[in-house]
Amino acid sequence: MGAAEAALIFAAGVVAGTINTVVGSGTLVTFPTLLFFGYAPVMANVSNSVGLVAGGLTGSWGYRHELGGLRGTLLRWAPMSLLGGIVGAVLLLKLDPAAFQAIVPALIALGVLLVAVGPRLTAWSAARRGDAAATALGEHSARRAAVLMFCVFATAVYGGYFGAAQGVILMGVLTTLTSESLQSLNGIKNVLATIVNLVAAVTFFLVAPEEINWQIAGLIAAGSLLGGLIGARVGRRLPPNVLRAVIIVIGTVAIVRMLWFS
Repeated sequence: MGAAEAALIFAAGVVAGTINTVVGSGTLVTFPTLLFFGYAPVMANVSNSVGLVAGGLTGSWGYRHELGGLRGTLLRWAPMSLLGGIVGAVLLLKLDPAAFQAIVPALIALGVLLVAVGPRLTAWSAARRGDAAATALGEHSARRAAVLMFCVFATAVYGGYFGAAQGVILMGVLTTLTSESLQSLNGIKNVLATIVNLVAAVTFFLVAPEEINWQIAGLIAAGSLLGGLIGARVGRRLPPNVLRAVIIVIGTVAIVRMLWFS
């Protein structure tokens, strides 16, 4: 690997770490970069997932203040992310990538749509809950909790398999089904996505270590470590409407890029 190639992969890691922390879909920077330099898709995907763990850690740390009081929520959802990440990583190693990647653009589009209309759906749902009887509210809350758990798990499976824009999809689900502030949800998203990347990386290391290019993973890790810090400083200062607009724009770009590289 030449110096120029190493520098570009490091730079892609910085950008990916920043984007992942602000919104998600940083993989759509690093993955095409690795394909451009001729690395095999599975090796590129695996090495990229391993490298981006570092950025997730710094990004999550940067959002620690927004996560105050949400420890119980994270403890409920983290096991779903852990289990889903393992399932997704195993699917990547066992299944034909084309079979799953065919629906990825549709999933990202769904996430973007949910981010865009999430506040209206949440307000509508809250109004309905306010008119319901206490017993009905409890039943509705239980159903909503079950739906959230399933969606967190399903997003984690996707994240363990490919990971591109898992943050966009997760933010779409959370903004629709919860009433937390957008910045708090972004902090939750960073923690859950980091869990997915971490358990996927451990799974890759245990099951198929030969698919990890440690030079690539190291460059992306160093870049994303810095990018996570940058992303936290930028993302925490964005007003909710601006952050929502950034999510929609990046999600749309992610769809275009995935279709372009498919």
